[in-house]
Amino acid sequence: MLKKKLIYFDYLLVVMVFCMAIIGITAIGSANRINTLEIGFNEQFLSSEFVNQIIWFIISIFGMFLAAFIDYKFIAKFYIPIYIINLILLLLVLSPLGKSINNVKRWIFGIQPSEFCKIFMIIFIAVFIEKNKDTINEFKTLAILALLTLLPVALIKAQPSLSASLVIIAILAFQVFAGNLNFKYIKVILIILVPILVILAIDIISGKYFFLGLFLKDYQIDRISSIVSFDLNTKDSSLYQTKNSAWAIGSGQLMGKGLFNGSMNQLNYIPYSHNDFIFAVIGEEFGFIGCCIVIFLSLAIIAKCLIIANKAVDTLGMLIVVGVVGMLVFQIFVNIGVASSLLPNTGMPFPFLSAGGSSMLINMSCIGLVLNVGMTRPKNLFEK
Repeated sequence: MLKKKLIYFDYLLVVMVFCMAIIGITAIGSANRINTLEIGFNEQFLSSEFVNQIIWFIISIFGMFLAAFIDYKFIAKFYIPIYIINLILLLLVLSPLGKSINNVKRWIFGIQPSEFCKIFMIIFIAVFIEKNKDTINEFKTLAILALLTLLPVALIKAQPSLSASLVIIAILAFQVFAGNLNFKYIKVILIILVPILVILAIDIISGKYFFLGLFLKDYQIDRISSIVSFDLNTKDSSLYQTKNSAWAIGSGQLMGKGLFNGSMNQLNYIPYSHNDFIFAVIGEEFGFIGCCIVIFLSLAIIAKCLIIANKAVDTLGMLIVVGVVGMLVFQIFVNIGVASSLLPNTGMPFPFLSAGGSSMLINMSCIGLVLNVGMTRPKNLFEK
């Protein structure tokens, strides 16, 4: 059975993901300025994000292969326990056991449950839709699915982590759409959503932020108001990261300044350059060509996943892969949008590039699920 699966193993997808991770590790090394550190067994080097990312990348390779070779149909049987564990972890983050960094509670036991929530919800939503595919266009079924999804979304937003909660909503949207949602519901959503967006746009343009203030915090409103009137010459402190990120990308020009030669990065003008603004490091040091390579690899990975989803032998497999695609598309779009000053700063990591052990492990495990679906083929008449 293992030999048969390996015939359909997508080596190209793995190579592309590994290339992205290696580019990310290299950029993180530059963001951590490892060229100025003494390479060896010293505390400063070993505790750097660069070394941590390498360690997590190695761990994540095992996570990817584990997710690839444990039948996804077997994993799907435990979708209810997976959902319950997901809620427990998110609740523990908000408890006294949760660890706060920069006034946000997102960590417990050294992991970030909001990252694990992504793969948990991909599996849960896929199984729920597959089990209720005959009634998926009934209001009751959709309402139950929405409520079950909004519960972890609310817990994540309470950390607060608006960006991570929006990823879960994006996953739901992609999977429900792929689950043959009736167009009448899409029309209803558009009829409701378009006026809301128009009202919010008027609210933003007016500068009053009355409606946004109902569900966003003051610092989140400040980020939106700053990006609306964005100016590279502004002295607004709330735009410090975004402005410097845009400067860094633009200063890289065509070929970039070279590894370890990005002045904005090396002089620490881009806070969190190893994480949320890793794309700025790539833009400054590898230029337009480096950015294009990253975007091309991202699109190629997404295209590969969509091909696998299209060839999936069952609805469950297809929905799992579509959920992974939704997660990757949303995160990549928002991260690049923030780094290039097109979107407000949301703290969204770039899949496979940004520093973060939990993020790397979950993204690689999600690719493992995609490989799993791709290796599954219909049984012939002579197989048990």
